[in-house]
Amino acid sequence: MFERLKTLFAHTTVYGMGDVAPSLLSLLLLPIFTRYLTTTEYGVIALLLTVEAGTKVLFRWGVDSAFMRLFYDCKDLSARQRLSSSIFLYLLAANGVLLVIGLLAAPRVAAGLLGTTAHTGTLRLVIVNTFIIAFFFIPFALLRIERRSARFAKVTFSRTISTTCVRLLLVVFLEMGVFGFFLADLIVTTIYTVILGRWCAHLIRPTVSRKTLGEGLRFGLPLLPDGFAHLAIALSDRYILNWYTTMSTVGVYSIGASVGLGVKYFLRAFQTAWAPFLYEMMDEADARDTYRAVTTYALLFLVLLATGLSALAHDLIRLMTTADYHTAADVVPWIAMGAVLQGVYQLTSVGLSITKKTSYYPLVTGLTLAGNLSANLLLIPRFGIMGAAYANVLTYCILAAAGMAASQRQYPIRYEWMRAVKITIAGVASYTLAASAAMEYYGPLAGLVGRGVVVAVAYPATLFVLGFFRHTEIARLLDILRIRRRSLPHRSGAERTKDRTSSFTG
Repeated sequence: MFERLKTLFAHTTVYGMGDVAPSLLSLLLLPIFTRYLTTTEYGVIALLLTVEAGTKVLFRWGVDSAFMRLFYDCKDLSARQRLSSSIFLYLLAANGVLLVIGLLAAPRVAAGLLGTTAHTGTLRLVIVNTFIIAFFFIPFALLRIERRSARFAKVTFSRTISTTCVRLLLVVFLEMGVFGFFLADLIVTTIYTVILGRWCAHLIRPTVSRKTLGEGLRFGLPLLPDGFAHLAIALSDRYILNWYTTMSTVGVYSIGASVGLGVKYFLRAFQTAWAPFLYEMMDEADARDTYRAVTTYALLFLVLLATGLSALAHDLIRLMTTADYHTAADVVPWIAMGAVLQGVYQLTSVGLSITKKTSYYPLVTGLTLAGNLSANLLLIPRFGIMGAAYANVLTYCILAAAGMAASQRQYPIRYEWMRAVKITIAGVASYTLAASAAMEYYGPLAGLVGRGVVVAVAYPATLFVLGFFRHTEIARLLDILRIRRRSLPHRSGAERTKDRTSSFTG
């Protein structure tokens, strides 16, 4: 099991490198963009991104998840070609119709969403770009299935870096504002369509299997309302904030949310590695034990990231933005907490995918959406921007509980609840210590360093005091450190191989 976990988290690290590095660049460029885009323009961007997210869900019809799951049932190249071609051609036909409808309806959508038709052209850019990237899941899924995590990370990294650079050119130097922000996406998407298309061309043939497509749609279509529910859950707070406050408030909230959702850098990388790992070993005898251990260790990292981001939020936003955005820091801990709970949902609802009981997903998210809308409508009028943050946590509490309950009925797993409690205590204690440290007088940069050190020391120390770590885990960690110490250049390759073998045997 240890070797499997090591492989999983190694791939997670590689996938994460492709996400984190460009995201850090975007964070470093935030002071520039916030000087060239007003809080109102950030509000417009936030709402247009919700349109992009919604059309992305619609244009994929849930078959992106079906492709990954059903690929493992394909026994040969011919079966894989039938699966890939059937899904590709279905999306091309169905989404072609939706594309035309979206382009024609853009003026009305822009007027209803933004209160003006001034951004109709930008909305059309968003729709066209989303139509194209709806096909990207095929080459990216192939890279994940083949465990080519390094290439996956390189493509993700280069694509994000390219988008950031083109945005910088169009928004800052050419002063194209919101239009330039989204035009950059379409330019980069066009380039990468050629690159990615070459990798999956051998799977696309002019043929459609009704049986294969039917199986894919049976698996995927229940995920369509599920995807929309997730989207509504994630973004409804922006719309309700806009009803009760201003577009400027939406812009400030979106900055705080983007920082709090930094937890998802790990979660997204982990999920990318997790799906093929999950399906590869689902028929093995010790699969449930492995899933249980993975859940514990993933939660360990999620809480650490949420604790760090929450503790550093005020210093980070003061350092990276103008004074107009500083109140965004108040929502970060609540957004980060919601991201952790979303991670719990993804980890503990795996039984529904394994057993192909995807019809439960829309029931879970439908219940959660009802709670989300109720919480936002109740809390935002009273607490404003903080009401949206509070509702975020309540929402993902419902999602995690409902998803796990449904999954446990289909595929029971005995999770390590006491260890999860210890992780939570360590996170709360570390955040409290770091947030209460008197660093305000030394400036935001010193605050980042000081509070970061407090979290880095207090979190593992609290876990150790609570007895979280088992003797076998400590022994494995010492083995790893011992191997690295022995793998110095002056030792021969044969000696290093012998050391590794002896350390991990038994």
